[in-house]
Amino acid sequence: MRVAVASVALLAVVVAAGCAAAWAAETSRRPTPDFFDQSWRPFAQRYCFDCHSGADAEGGVALDKYRSAQAVAENRAVWRKVLGMIRGRKMPPEDSDLPPEKDREAVVAWLDAALAAADRAAPPDPGRVTIRRLNRAEYANTIRDLLGVEFNATADFPADDVGYGFDNIGDVLTLSPMLMEKYVAAAEQIAAKAIVADAAGRKPEQLPESHRRIITALPSAERSPDEAAGQLLRRLATRAYRRPASDREVERLVRLAAQGRASGGSFESGVRLALEAVLISPHFLFRVELDPPGAGDVRPLNEYELAARLSYFLWSSMPDDELFDLAGRGRLRAELDRQARRMLRDAKARALVENFAGQWLQLRNLEAIHPDKQQFPQFDDELRRAMRMEAEMFFEAVVRDNRSVLELIDADYTFANARLARFYGIEGVEGDHFRRVALQGAESVRARGGVLGLAAMLTVTSNPTRTSPVKRGKWVLENILGAPPPDPPPDVPMLDEGAQAVASGTLRQRMEQHRSDPKCAVCHREMDALGFALENFDAVGAWRTKDGDFPIDAAAALPDGREFNGPRGLKAVLRGNPDLFAHCFAEKLLTFALGRGVEYYDRPAVDRIVAAAKASDYRFEAFVLGIVHADPFQKRRGSAAKE
Repeated sequence: MRVAVASVALLAVVVAAGCAAAWAAETSRRPTPDFFDQSWRPFAQRYCFDCHSGADAEGGVALDKYRSAQAVAENRAVWRKVLGMIRGRKMPPEDSDLPPEKDREAVVAWLDAALAAADRAAPPDPGRVTIRRLNRAEYANTIRDLLGVEFNATADFPADDVGYGFDNIGDVLTLSPMLMEKYVAAAEQIAAKAIVADAAGRKPEQLPESHRRIITALPSAERSPDEAAGQLLRRLATRAYRRPASDREVERLVRLAAQGRASGGSFESGVRLALEAVLISPHFLFRVELDPPGAGDVRPLNEYELAARLSYFLWSSMPDDELFDLAGRGRLRAELDRQARRMLRDAKARALVENFAGQWLQLRNLEAIHPDKQQFPQFDDELRRAMRMEAEMFFEAVVRDNRSVLELIDADYTFANARLARFYGIEGVEGDHFRRVALQGAESVRARGGVLGLAAMLTVTSNPTRTSPVKRGKWVLENILGAPPPDPPPDVPMLDEGAQAVASGTLRQRMEQHRSDPKCAVCHREMDALGFALENFDAVGAWRTKDGDFPIDAAAALPDGREFNGPRGLKAVLRGNPDLFAHCFAEKLLTFALGRGVEYYDRPAVDRIVAAAKASDYRFEAFVLGIVHADPFQKRRGSAAKE
């Protein structure tokens, strides 16, 4: 019994959740604390304690030490894992004595209710985000919006580390000496491009827009060089630091500008030197949320911090003048909904497509995929670009038009140009430009709706020479249902890929033989049904009816016996329980918004986000508004609180 494995199988979740709900409805009451002694303890003694008791408990989880319902409430992190293991049928394991299904359902229902009650009763915990360095995309966008200078951070800086599926996670955004050197070099390069050091004889219209944006004051008979520098550097530093620059910070920058002039430089060259200092300041390179003295266990973010969280969530960039103005007047919270809607309509919201969807849907990985040219001669760079464009435009339409996120599961439209349309078998599309197209007619076309039919997703979850039902099933578990499977044990044998094995049957048939090994069956049982349902799509997402010489079998069944066939059958099952996807989507978007992983104490916030979104047919905007109003987004755990 591997309680240490926290992941929950999707299909078992669907079935067991439904059974638990039915059981609770049948009893017409919430399970009482007496359930712990009368039902849970006998259940655990028979089915759990053999492995999970005493000092040598497997996975370090000793269930025998919890002796009351209160102990469940006081250890929610542990018991959520226990609930996941029982609900996902990982505990007890299949090779041991198994409980009657009604007993398992009763335990799941009681734990569900007990943990939900504990969540409601617990003091709110908004979590604590690690100080966050700007990642490459955020750095480039911030330079653009601060100075009006385009900077290719992808070419100049090393790739950012990824945590929880995203590259904006504070815990992994470290700053190495090599990266600091690159920041210094970049600051010199950007400052030289932004400010013309010798502007003598040039008319204002001859100066670059960045120069005019920065040099807003010049020395005059009424204004000394230091006064002029102080005026423009205060505004520059305030915008760069994303909060009002202090007098002391401005004084340092003014002195630095004076040193530049004293070395024989112009007024502009002095400001350029000060700008370099701004761009290598930790207050620029990091998003800092410092707790003031006496902040307490939980504090609301100040309005400048809230503005930065909002802008980096929706734009991957710094706040604009309107957000700065509202924060300065203490009005941002009062106008939060209006601002979030305005920002979603802004062209800079394209960053959500590039940085959230690009990682959640793994579109970035498409550039590194190289299918076998002999087996898939139709795949080339033009088709690769078309695949990514389709996926980005599809997600962007959901954002821009405030559509239901359930369309990400299944939709009756996509976006295509002539090349992609021919690849999909869609008629009547000509030219290189992309346009919205209806998915109707043949099964091969109607199966495309939603992200599960995107050639980009299907390609990144395949091997170079064949499909991978395991990768596709794992992708669905992780990114659609939030129930990632455990990592495979190191001693699991690889699938036989030899010519004789390939000639013996379809990939599905060979995988079914492979998973006859008990070590393989544990995880494959959870993923294969999902992956097999997508087997009509080959390794580059083209429709097929045969695997080699053998017909495709895309039929699958849930643990409760419900059967489905092919992509549309799978999507019908997923649409049948929309809250599962809604919770996963909310957690993914919240993770991206916060820059940290979602923890057990965030569950009440996620539940409220999903409930509010459900009331509006799960529209994208409702998820965003739910997140920006949630405690984890608006508040932070103070430095004095226990971690």
